Amino acid sequence: MKALIEAVNNVMSMVENVDKSMTIGSGQNSYKGVSDKDVKLLFNKAMRDNGLAIFVTEIQPTTTVERWEETNNYGTKQKQSVFTEVLVTYELHHVSGDSIKLQGYGHGIDTQDKAAGKATTYALKYTLLYNFLVATGHIDDTDSTHSDSMPTPKAKPQAQPKPTPKAQRIIVTEGDENYLKIVKGVSTGKATLQQALDKFNISEEVEASLKEKIQSLAEIV
Repeated sequence: MKALIEAVNNVMSMVENVDKSMTIGSGQNSYKGVSDKDVKLLFNKAMRDNGLAIFVTEIQPTTTVERWEETNNYGTKQKQSVFTEVLVTYELHHVSGDSIKLQGYGHGIDTQDKAAGKATTYALKYTLLYNFLVATGHIDDTDSTHSDSMPTPKAKPQAQPKPTPKAQRIIVTEGDENYLKIVKGVSTGKATLQQALDKFNISEEVEASLKEKIQSLAEIV
C-alpha cells in the first residue's frame, strides 16, 4: 500500500482547500456550498498526475415518495416529493496495483426524477473531500458558530408612501370633474374618502359636501 499512500499524500498536498463558491437556496434560508464542478476539476488533474483512479462498485439506494394534492385558483394539482438516500462503495486504485475500498453517503430531493442523481453526486463529492481531508472555505460554519447562536434576522419595515405635498395637490370644488370622480370611486369601493383627502386639496366645506353626497348615495343603495 506504500505507493497508494504516497499518491494520496501527494493529492492532499495539491488540493488543500476548495472555496464555497456556490449559493444554495435563496433569501434567509440560503447558504454557501462547494460546487460539484469545482471538486471534480481539482481532483481530476491531481489524481491523474499521481496515477490514481476511482470506480463505483456498489450503490445501495433507498427512495421515499410522498404525494399530495394542492388546490389554488386554477384548480387542484397532484404534487410529489422524491427523497433518495444512497450508500455508495468505491474502489480507489493506483497504477502500482494497490487499491482500497471507500464508502460515501449522499441524499437528494426532487419533484421528478433527479433525486438519485443529486444523491450520487453528493456522495462522490464528499467522499473525495473527506478522504483527502480537503478544507472547504476559510472556516467551516459548523466549527465556528452554533445555529442557536445565530441572531434571527429582523424584517425591514416597509417604507410608507409619502403624501403628496399640499402645494402640488389639485384643488377640488363642489361639482367639478374631480369631485364627481371621488364620489364615484368611494361609492363603488374603489377608493376611500381619506385617500381622496390625501391626494387632493379639499376644503372643509367641500369635504362636508362629499361626505353628505356619499352618504345619500349609500342610503339609496
